[in-house]
Amino acid sequence: MLTGDASYIKKINRSLIIREILKVGMISRADLSKITELTRATISAQVADLLEDELVIETQLEHSAVGRKPIMLSLNGQAGYALGIDLDYRQVSFTLSNLLGIPVTTEVMNINTDSYADIVTLLITNIKKFQKKFSDTRYGIVGIVIAIHGLVSNEEWIQFVPRFHWNGVDLKGDLEKGVGVEIHLENNANLSALAERVFIHHETDNLLCVALYSGIGLGMMMNQQFFRGRNGYAGEVGHMIVVPEGEPCACGNKGCFEKYASETSVFDNLARVKHVDNITYEQIQRWLDEDDAHVRDIMEQFIYYLSIGLNNMINMYNPDVIVLDSELLRLFPDSLNKIRQNLHSQISHYRELTLSTIGKRSCGLGACALAITDFLDVPILNLPCPD
Repeated sequence: MLTGDASYIKKINRSLIIREILKVGMISRADLSKITELTRATISAQVADLLEDELVIETQLEHSAVGRKPIMLSLNGQAGYALGIDLDYRQVSFTLSNLLGIPVTTEVMNINTDSYADIVTLLITNIKKFQKKFSDTRYGIVGIVIAIHGLVSNEEWIQFVPRFHWNGVDLKGDLEKGVGVEIHLENNANLSALAERVFIHHETDNLLCVALYSGIGLGMMMNQQFFRGRNGYAGEVGHMIVVPEGEPCACGNKGCFEKYASETSVFDNLARVKHVDNITYEQIQRWLDEDDAHVRDIMEQFIYYLSIGLNNMINMYNPDVIVLDSELLRLFPDSLNKIRQNLHSQISHYRELTLSTIGKRSCGLGACALAITDFLDVPILNLPCPD
């Protein structure tokens, strides 16, 4: 039984109740009492507060059994909104979800500048637009989280964003001055990992999410929390060396993982072989359908080097689930089985290797999930995957 400060215990109980309501979607007071092992009086008092705060709504369940119809409780998804922003190179995506993580609107804007000042202005302008447009609910926008494709410290200071050439910038502070509310920054791979845990892999305590697009990012959920390392920079697996004295990398080393196993490396190799610029996924799909030998060899090499890196990650972290986010792997026939066949070490242990079903939406959804988690003050969410 919990003992200690009454307000702290009340806060813990409230978090527990909200989490259980979210887990099943709809539940009665009696079932809440059984699952949480809280007294009915505690449940009644907490639910009364949640109803007054408009975070929970009541629904009378229709059924054919004789007797009183139970009153069911569910989270009021319309009480507020979360804004997730994916700040990528040449493009920024704004995803607004309700409190159940269901996207209400998504806007994608092209960025034609690398200027820090111009991008700060663009973000402030659009955040204010969302604040004004969605202020008509009890809580309005409950949180704003921005996915950064680079190094973000534990203090949410941007150390380095390679594609923008940003070094040591206080984007959080500059935005907060402009919009007047708290802003949170998080590494994009971590937010993708959170999205996979929150929307798909509900029973997973330890999850790795490997994004393979412009570089290679690793998001890590360990015991349902981000694993960030000492300064917040853990997960930069794209720069572990897989080919000693191999291709030079912008980081200063040679033979980095992302020079061989990112989608960018595949596109570069195909452009060199095919003498074609601006290759698309559709073209690659066509070449694979035609069983083009050059394309197949490049894809097999991609799988080979990817497997080397995954073997290292599995041995280091012993995860439950490894999620791979790559459109190329979705195009390449039997890609997962090809990877599994390369992971044959007797000391490599994991439960599941899978392709992401969320894909590039994961950053925005993970950002919304983090904002909702902070607002509701729960340790982790279980939400249905949005269509």
